[in-house]
Amino acid sequence: MFELTMQRTFNTPVEKLFDAWCQPEIIQKWFAPGAMTVPEASSDIREGGKYRIVMHDSDENSNHIVGGEYKQIIKNKRLEFTWQWEGNPMVTKVCVTFNALDDGRSELHLTHSEFAEQVACDKHEMGWGGCLANLTKLMN
Repeated sequence: MFELTMQRTFNTPVEKLFDAWCQPEIIQKWFAPGAMTVPEASSDIREGGKYRIVMHDSDENSNHIVGGEYKQIIKNKRLEFTWQWEGNPMVTKVCVTFNALDDGRSELHLTHSEFAEQVACDKHEMGWGGCLANLTKLMN
Protein backbone atom coordinates (compact mmCIF):
# COMPACT_ATOMS: atom_id res chain seq x y z
CA MET A 1 0.00 0.00 0.00
CA PHE A 2 1.13 3.52 -0.79
CA GLU A 3 0.48 6.84 0.97
CA LEU A 4 1.21 10.52 0.65
CA THR A 5 1.72 13.13 3.34
CA MET A 6 1.61 16.91 3.12
CA GLN A 7 2.00 19.73 5.59
CA ARG A 8 1.00 23.38 5.19
CA THR A 9 0.92 26.44 7.45
CA PHE A 10 -1.95 28.94 7.20
CA ASN A 11 -2.22 32.54 8.40
CA THR A 12 -5.58 31.89 10.01
CA PRO A 13 -6.89 30.51 13.32
CA VAL A 14 -7.36 26.74 13.51
CA GLU A 15 -11.15 27.10 13.98
CA LYS A 16 -11.50 28.88 10.63
CA LEU A 17 -9.27 26.30 8.90
CA PHE A 18 -11.26 23.40 10.36
CA ASP A 19 -14.53 24.98 9.20
CA ALA A 20 -13.15 25.20 5.65
CA TRP A 21 -13.14 21.37 5.60
CA CYS A 22 -16.65 21.01 7.07
CA GLN A 23 -18.96 23.68 5.64
CA PRO A 24 -20.18 23.04 2.08
CA GLU A 25 -20.32 26.74 1.20
CA ILE A 26 -16.61 27.08 2.07
CA ILE A 27 -15.65 23.71 0.52
CA GLN A 28 -17.07 25.01 -2.78
CA LYS A 29 -14.51 27.84 -2.75
CA TRP A 30 -11.36 25.69 -2.68
CA PHE A 31 -11.81 21.90 -2.86
CA ALA A 32 -10.62 21.34 -6.44
CA PRO A 33 -7.16 21.75 -7.97
CA GLY A 34 -6.13 24.51 -10.33
CA ALA A 35 -8.90 26.29 -12.20
CA MET A 36 -11.47 23.56 -11.56
CA THR A 37 -14.62 24.63 -9.73
CA VAL A 38 -16.89 22.97 -7.16
CA PRO A 39 -20.52 23.45 -8.27
CA GLU A 40 -21.82 21.06 -5.57
CA ALA A 41 -20.64 20.02 -2.12
CA SER A 42 -22.42 18.38 0.79
CA SER A 43 -21.18 17.23 4.18
CA ASP A 44 -22.97 15.59 7.09
CA ILE A 45 -20.22 16.35 9.57
CA ARG A 46 -20.64 13.58 12.11
CA GLU A 47 -19.02 10.19 12.53
CA GLY A 48 -20.80 7.94 10.04
CA GLY A 49 -22.00 10.97 8.08
CA LYS A 50 -21.36 11.23 4.35
CA TYR A 51 -19.83 13.88 2.14
CA ARG A 52 -19.90 14.39 -1.64
CA ILE A 53 -17.92 16.88 -3.72
CA VAL A 54 -18.38 17.57 -7.43
CA MET A 55 -15.29 19.03 -9.11
CA HIS A 56 -15.92 20.54 -12.56
CA ASP A 57 -13.18 20.72 -15.18
CA SER A 58 -14.24 23.34 -17.74
CA ASP A 59 -11.39 22.38 -20.10
CA GLU A 60 -12.77 18.86 -20.45
CA ASN A 61 -16.36 19.89 -19.66
CA SER A 62 -16.49 16.99 -17.21
CA ASN A 63 -17.20 16.37 -13.55
CA HIS A 64 -15.05 14.40 -11.12
CA ILE A 65 -17.14 13.31 -8.14
CA VAL A 66 -15.69 12.08 -4.86
CA GLY A 67 -17.48 10.99 -1.72
CA GLY A 68 -17.07 9.02 1.43
CA GLU A 69 -17.84 8.65 5.09
CA TYR A 70 -16.50 10.51 8.11
CA LYS A 71 -14.79 8.00 10.42
CA GLN A 72 -13.44 10.32 13.14
CA ILE A 73 -14.13 13.96 13.94
CA ILE A 74 -12.40 15.86 16.72
CA LYS A 75 -13.43 19.50 16.35
CA ASN A 76 -10.52 21.78 15.40
CA LYS A 77 -8.10 18.82 15.77
CA ARG A 78 -8.74 15.92 13.39
CA LEU A 79 -10.85 14.70 10.47
CA GLU A 80 -10.63 11.16 9.17
CA PHE A 81 -12.73 10.02 6.21
CA THR A 82 -12.91 7.52 3.40
CA TRP A 83 -12.30 8.69 -0.18
CA GLN A 84 -13.91 7.10 -3.21
CA TRP A 85 -14.25 8.45 -6.74
CA GLU A 86 -17.69 7.83 -8.20
CA GLY A 87 -17.55 4.83 -10.54
CA ASN A 88 -14.26 3.57 -9.06
CA PRO A 89 -14.23 0.66 -6.58
CA MET A 90 -10.99 1.81 -4.88
CA VAL A 91 -11.56 3.22 -1.38
CA THR A 92 -8.71 5.06 0.33
CA LYS A 93 -8.41 6.92 3.62
CA VAL A 94 -7.70 10.60 4.35
CA CYS A 95 -6.60 11.91 7.74
CA VAL A 96 -6.24 15.64 8.33
CA THR A 97 -4.88 17.00 11.61
CA PHE A 98 -5.04 20.64 12.62
CA ASN A 99 -2.61 22.31 15.03
CA ALA A 100 -3.02 25.81 16.44
CA LEU A 101 0.28 27.70 16.52
CA ASP A 102 1.16 30.25 19.21
CA ASP A 103 1.04 33.22 16.81
CA GLY A 104 -2.58 32.65 15.71
CA ARG A 105 -1.62 30.68 12.61
CA SER A 106 -2.49 27.04 11.96
CA GLU A 107 -0.66 23.99 10.74
CA LEU A 108 -2.34 21.26 8.70
CA HIS A 109 -1.03 17.72 8.19
CA LEU A 110 -2.71 15.58 5.54
CA THR A 111 -2.16 11.86 5.03
CA HIS A 112 -3.91 10.04 2.19
CA SER A 113 -3.29 6.30 2.47
CA GLU A 114 -4.24 2.82 1.29
CA PHE A 115 -3.45 3.34 -2.40
CA ALA A 116 -2.91 0.06 -4.27
CA GLU A 117 -0.57 1.70 -6.81
CA GLN A 118 2.11 4.40 -6.72
CA VAL A 119 0.61 6.00 -9.86
CA ALA A 120 -2.72 6.67 -8.12
CA CYS A 121 -0.87 8.02 -5.08
CA ASP A 122 1.16 10.40 -7.27
CA LYS A 123 -1.96 11.69 -9.08
CA HIS A 124 -3.65 12.41 -5.75
CA GLU A 125 -0.52 14.16 -4.49
CA MET A 126 -0.74 16.54 -7.47
CA GLY A 127 -4.48 17.04 -6.86
CA TRP A 128 -4.07 17.71 -3.16
CA GLY A 129 -1.25 20.15 -3.90
CA GLY A 130 -3.61 22.12 -6.14
CA CYS A 131 -6.44 22.00 -3.61
CA LEU A 132 -4.21 23.13 -0.75
CA ALA A 133 -2.86 25.98 -2.90
CA ASN A 134 -6.45 27.16 -3.40
CA LEU A 135 -7.14 26.79 0.33
CA THR A 136 -4.03 28.85 1.10
CA LYS A 137 -5.29 31.66 -1.19
CA LEU A 138 -8.68 31.57 0.49
CA MET A 139 -7.38 31.52 4.07
CA ASN A 140 -4.44 33.94 3.86
